[in-house]
Amino acid sequence: MERILFEELAGDAVRELLRAVRGTFLCRSTAERLRRTVEPLLPLVQSHGHGHHGHPLRSNAELGELAVQLRDALDLARRAAAAPRWNVYRSAQLARRMEAADSGIARWLARHAPAHVLDGVRRLRDEADARIGRLERRVEEVAAAMQAPPVPAVVAPAAPCKGVAMAVEPAPGKAMGLPMDLEPPEMEEEEKEVAVGGGVKVGKEKVKEMVMSGGGWEVVGICGMGGSGKTTLAMEIFKDQKVQAYFNNRVFFETVSQSANLETIKMKLWEQISSDIVLGQYNQIPEWQLRLGPRDRGPVLVILDDVWSLSQLEDLVFKFPGCKTLVVSRFKFPTIVTRTYEMKLLGEEEALSVFCRAAFDQESVPQTADKKLVRQVAAECRGLPLALKVIGASLRGQPPMIWLSAKNRLSRGESISDSHETKLLERMAASIECLSGKVRECFLDLGCFPEDKKIPLDVLINIWMEIHDLDEPDAFAILTELSNKNLLTLVNDAQNKAGDIYSSYHDYSVTQHDVLRDLALHMSGSDSLNKRRRLVMPRREESLPRDWQRNKDTPFEAQIVSIHTGEMKESDWFQMKFPKAEVLILNFASSVYYLPPFIATMQNLKALVLINYGTASAALDNLSAFTMLSDLRSLWLEKITLPPLPKTTIPLKNLRKISLVLCELNDSLRGSTMDLSMTFPRLSNLTIDHCVDLKELPPTICEISSLERISISNCHDLTELPYELGKLHCLSILRVYACPALWKLPPSVCSLKRLKYLDVSQCINLTDLPEELGHLTNLEKIDMRECSRLRSLPRSSSSLKSLGHVVCDEETALLWREAEQVIPDLRVQVAEECYNLDWLVD
Repeated sequence: MERILFEELAGDAVRELLRAVRGTFLCRSTAERLRRTVEPLLPLVQSHGHGHHGHPLRSNAELGELAVQLRDALDLARRAAAAPRWNVYRSAQLARRMEAADSGIARWLARHAPAHVLDGVRRLRDEADARIGRLERRVEEVAAAMQAPPVPAVVAPAAPCKGVAMAVEPAPGKAMGLPMDLEPPEMEEEEKEVAVGGGVKVGKEKVKEMVMSGGGWEVVGICGMGGSGKTTLAMEIFKDQKVQAYFNNRVFFETVSQSANLETIKMKLWEQISSDIVLGQYNQIPEWQLRLGPRDRGPVLVILDDVWSLSQLEDLVFKFPGCKTLVVSRFKFPTIVTRTYEMKLLGEEEALSVFCRAAFDQESVPQTADKKLVRQVAAECRGLPLALKVIGASLRGQPPMIWLSAKNRLSRGESISDSHETKLLERMAASIECLSGKVRECFLDLGCFPEDKKIPLDVLINIWMEIHDLDEPDAFAILTELSNKNLLTLVNDAQNKAGDIYSSYHDYSVTQHDVLRDLALHMSGSDSLNKRRRLVMPRREESLPRDWQRNKDTPFEAQIVSIHTGEMKESDWFQMKFPKAEVLILNFASSVYYLPPFIATMQNLKALVLINYGTASAALDNLSAFTMLSDLRSLWLEKITLPPLPKTTIPLKNLRKISLVLCELNDSLRGSTMDLSMTFPRLSNLTIDHCVDLKELPPTICEISSLERISISNCHDLTELPYELGKLHCLSILRVYACPALWKLPPSVCSLKRLKYLDVSQCINLTDLPEELGHLTNLEKIDMRECSRLRSLPRSSSSLKSLGHVVCDEETALLWREAEQVIPDLRVQVAEECYNLDWLVD
């Protein structure tokens, strides 16, 4: 849900650069040249912000190259604007560097602008074809309507009775049955509304009326119980063309949740609304700006999803003229919300249709099914969309006896509580009880992660493998089963892409509806606190729960411990005993974090996950706790600043897997003399992703002879790999993906006799492959898409007798023609152009 359109990111970056450039003084002529170069990019990136509507965006690598150049130019322009007028030498230095930045951006435009023009032509052609097709369909509908017998119009009374349906007299000049408007955008809107169902369509029209009427600032709301479709309706409002047009495309969507960092959310929203970066004291938005509103006056709509308290809402409402806030919550806030639309549960027939889509992949009950039994089971879901989808999916393909058993369990759950939501949890629990033992346990593990946050697929699969003794294929099969039963959602088409034998799970993630998370917590919390298999903080708190402190003298038997806090100091912790804990998940949001002292006593800990949800990387304290984790097998660090590596340390002799995501690494690696092979003697899997300050890997990494997989992705400053990489004789997978500064592979790569998969895709500055590439006799697959500067292949490539699959661009495919003649089973696949901009999202 936390998604920002490309236009909002790139467009705001370009606008900010232009503002900074206009503020320069002594080097104004140089700044003006830079402005003239950058200004044409504004409409370019704005037009490319609509890639999800079909506009073919350019590749991530090309856009990444532009993003780096714009970032550097923005930094130079800001420094030039802030330079003292008397410091002529400083201004001259900055002017020369801005000239270089100007030349770099101009070269990018010269290379890629023609392709963008062709993209625009192709988009216009596709839009024209689509509009002609819609108009043809409409003409057919109009012809059919004119041939049909006329329907008498009924004039609506001034005060119609509630619940009475009636036709409205058509406006003068409009024939009954004819479309009111033949403009294509209107038809698209109608088709969308029909697609989302009648109930959502009615609610959508009412909410649109609320947000598009009235002046000044106002807060309106959508209210309903969990799983009733509130977020679905809010997303329909967010995507609606009329709403976007009314607010001049200034509609912003943000998920709040119980554990929200309100300051971060408010700053993020303000930067989007004002198209400006917050530069106030202590990173606060100046109060006068909040009162006056943005410089660009005009209506603004802010949609706040999953709001849990009045205090949250009051902190996030902007009260400048023209700002409308749509709050989506399970609760009403009458003191601040002026108008509220309450979600209606689905009617019998509409509920049955939703249920049948989940259970049978069709709109109605199949002829071969017991219609009465199907209707009885659907009725027990009480018209709640989420329950209909989950319970329907759980019964897909099951025999009649299982259906009858489900109906009986659902009906018995009715008298458990007077709370509709508690009843819902009990009903949905029946569908979980149908799962096999390990699948059920894996579902319950999902409750250990924060609400409304993406769960890294790599973390999830790894935890399942460690605590449920699963092989990787079996863990992925369970993931697929839970997805097919609507018990989780795979992001970025993870089911199809991550299922590839050579894929890297860190590219993908999982989300779960908050009601399903509540269900997992509800089912996991039936035992007493110290006896629970999963000890979880359900939401972020500033300190550990009081009931944990009251029970700290008794050992906790939890296998998984999940903690979610803000900044933690040494004094914020108290000692606890976890003799059976195998997984520790530490979620926090701060720039400093003291590791819990009880880590040192967790002798059975196998997986440690640290995820920082703050705005900046976090420095860790109490690192000595790591030295006691002799059984630790997996370590995941996200948005952490690694300290300089010491010369010697106690080895983590069982650590197999290290994942570093969005971490700051360079200070820790620069000049390091630590013998990594002694510290990590059994390390087999190393992943480094989005560590943008990584320039090089320490040479001693080549001494870790146990390494089997290395994956380095989105590290834009990485220029080369260690010269002696060929010493890693066990290496079977080498991924160097989207590293635009990488210009060559070391020749020693050709000594990796066990290498089966090589990925150099989106390394746009890679000019050639090592001449002795043909020595990789076990190489089975190469991914080299979007390597635009690669002009030839080594002559030895025809010796790759095990090579069965090459993925590349159309131009590169021509280079493989000769090899195809001599390698018997080689398949060269021209990759579809990838326009995924998820890398731009925070």
